[in-house]
Amino acid sequence: MDYLEQYRYWLEHAPVSYRDQLSAMEGNETALKGCFGAELAFGTAGIRGIMGLGSNRLNEFTVRRTAQGIAKWLNGTDLPKRCAIGYDSRHNSRAYAEICAAALAETGVKVFIYHELAPTPMLSYAVRELGCGCGIMVTASHNAGMYNGIKCYGEDGCQMTDEPAAIVYDEIQKTPYFVLPQKTFDGLKTEGLIEDIPQSLWNAYCDRVMQEGLDLERVQRSGLHVLYTPLNGTGNKPVRELFRRIGVKADIVTSQELPDGDFTTCPYPNPETDAALNESYLLAGKVHPDLIIGTDPDADRVAVAVPVEGGFRKLSGNELGCVLLDYILRTRSEREDLPAGAEIVKSIVSTPLADKIAAFYGVETKNVLTGFKYIGGEILRLEGLGEENRFVFGFEESCGYLKGTYARDKDAVVATMLVCEAAAYAKENGMNLGDYMDAIYRQFGCYAAYVQSIELQGITAGEISKAFMANIRANTPADVAGCRVEATVDYLTGIRKCLKCGKETPTGLPKSNVFTLELGEKGAVILRPSGTEPKIKLYYTAIGKDWPEANALLEDLKTAMKVFLPQ
Repeated sequence: MDYLEQYRYWLEHAPVSYRDQLSAMEGNETALKGCFGAELAFGTAGIRGIMGLGSNRLNEFTVRRTAQGIAKWLNGTDLPKRCAIGYDSRHNSRAYAEICAAALAETGVKVFIYHELAPTPMLSYAVRELGCGCGIMVTASHNAGMYNGIKCYGEDGCQMTDEPAAIVYDEIQKTPYFVLPQKTFDGLKTEGLIEDIPQSLWNAYCDRVMQEGLDLERVQRSGLHVLYTPLNGTGNKPVRELFRRIGVKADIVTSQELPDGDFTTCPYPNPETDAALNESYLLAGKVHPDLIIGTDPDADRVAVAVPVEGGFRKLSGNELGCVLLDYILRTRSEREDLPAGAEIVKSIVSTPLADKIAAFYGVETKNVLTGFKYIGGEILRLEGLGEENRFVFGFEESCGYLKGTYARDKDAVVATMLVCEAAAYAKENGMNLGDYMDAIYRQFGCYAAYVQSIELQGITAGEISKAFMANIRANTPADVAGCRVEATVDYLTGIRKCLKCGKETPTGLPKSNVFTLELGEKGAVILRPSGTEPKIKLYYTAIGKDWPEANALLEDLKTAMKVFLPQ
């Protein structure tokens, strides 16, 4: 169907109560194309979109249709017919969670739903602890308030992988939009097919996070003072409970303390951006903390900043990952309890500086595709060997971190605890976390990193993205900013090609639409479309003997790549 046909279908078949709202769109080409010009696509990250009426919007019909597809997939497997559901602080999140619960329960699936806001990692934890065949988290993570989404998890607590996601998508496509519920959420709860996840599981999660501490007494000794913002999301309760348990003095950014689906004081609550901590910076000038910590709305990502002369220094996702990695490996090496064959796992777009740090401590680095499900997959592989203790730490440059195997997604709660430990260690040694990072740079070299996001507008965004990736493959440059391209890695074909000798070697990773230009000791440029938003992303690494050289090279790389960007 084209957008007008899709609109007519909705106008004719949607419940009568929506007719006036749909009729009001008549003749508004912008609204019609935006709402009906496509269908929300289901993939390994689930679905995510702007809330509103239409096939290209998140609403009770697209949500129910998605949940029905998940139910059909689950009931066609040998997996337990049980599903755990969590939700964040966004508008409609609880309502969408109830719609999903009812859609699964009416097919006979036993549903467990959190009775209050819960972080994404807590949902991953619940899937495994409750012996579920799948899980659903209603969240749009760090997107603006107009968005919401559904993340789907497998029985292993990892986000759904390609094969089951493709089956779910196929089942969704077979499902009409307006198949109304047979029973209500409350009715199904009365029947016992839906029940609340007990408070005991919430407490067990907090207990399990605490087990990942390395030297929690250090935090108390240091008298660490933290300023914390949950960015109006799910981290407020579990993170503050963590602070209580480990003895951190914590001030809270009250304007961002309670749930607010509009994210009034931070319209784009993404910890990767400096603006996410603006309210914290204002308050920090009055309370003078040792550091600032912020967690995103579904509490799977964390941001950190430290006071410096004249303002604040926010660590990038790569920098915080390196600090936490060094702290963990340093502490465990000193205690002599690093397991044989210890490994860290990070995404291919995360800084290669982490590989250098791991190698220094004699630890192997596993590089996996972007998406924390691949880090979770490596944990699963080790678990199958009975060697899950070899997993030491996992991280992505987009501010996502995990220590421990209790969850299979990034966890801002455990990351916050580790941040406090690392900050206490730094404080005991006359440093802050910025100083700690500078010491790492002095030891291993200057790695300048930058992520360039190109937002794509309109229903042609997908085609623009495809053309961009096809162009870089067809017209691969011999050099970038004077740096020779020594090799290319095409994760779509799974081949790394040395451009000097022509030798091709397999990546050993699943296929993905990612392309890398390796620049030898100078760095790299990695290109990929976003998996959750209409964006193209370029990841730059520039390595220099000092910061002037590294930063100058970074700017040259960005300038040189402009010729490939959509106009």
